[in-house]
Amino acid sequence: MIVEYSYYPGCSLQGSSSEYDHSIRAVCRALDIGMTELDGWTCCGASSAHALDESLSILLAAHNIDLADKVGKDILVGCAACFSRLKFAEKAMRDEPRRWAESKTAPSVGIVHIHDLLCEDRIMDKIKKLAVKPLKGLNVIPYYGCLTARPPKVVDAPNPENPQALDEIVKALGANLTPWSRKTDCCGGSFAISKTEIVRKLSGDLFEAAKHAGGDCIVTDCPMCQANLDSRQKEIAEERGIPLDMPVFFITELIALAFGIDNTQKWLAKHLVDPRPLLAQKDAI
Repeated sequence: MIVEYSYYPGCSLQGSSSEYDHSIRAVCRALDIGMTELDGWTCCGASSAHALDESLSILLAAHNIDLADKVGKDILVGCAACFSRLKFAEKAMRDEPRRWAESKTAPSVGIVHIHDLLCEDRIMDKIKKLAVKPLKGLNVIPYYGCLTARPPKVVDAPNPENPQALDEIVKALGANLTPWSRKTDCCGGSFAISKTEIVRKLSGDLFEAAKHAGGDCIVTDCPMCQANLDSRQKEIAEERGIPLDMPVFFITELIALAFGIDNTQKWLAKHLVDPRPLLAQKDAI
């Protein structure tokens, strides 16, 4: 194994975004990255607990850090919301270990988001070697959303205004990186149920910018963003009077496609906006 982690899937990857979980596991196997799912992991509290009770939001996430601390392996996280909550808890546990850490000592493990791991030089070199089916001709819009970039002092984002991790992975896969100005703008995901008019406005602006930039598709690493953008296109198109049928991929799905990993079409079939016609048009499947 190149490296081994404790894997925290979180709730979304065990339900509505299971294709993200499957693709993460498949890609990490191909890259010889070891993952052991945390035994006894629980919900981190995103995205309701931190809006209701700050102490509870820290304790929920801290429990999972304590589990990883006992194992002694850094935590690998795919979900941007889970990553955010775990980073908030990690900072609190380091500042006041006697209050938040079960052991009363600062945690020995770190929190690693999947895109940061994949961008490490040794991993990126292997991605380039394993990309036997480059995604040539696919114009990809990288979308980070809010939670892996902000607040930068909590999530340790080196370039919060212009993050590069997804950009570098897209280029390594042979796809056409499509620059745009809204890569960290909010899609309104946390208002998905309570204030759908705000969601339609924010997400609609993203789609119009993505189309204006010449993108064929959007790629993200946030289950909330992916679900929001994948599910809102019909109502946004009707409200704005524009055609809208833009696939929204998880970054590990694109990696799996470029690697030629089996079962990718099974994952893609879960998407509400079916990406397979676009991929067939671009000779990517």
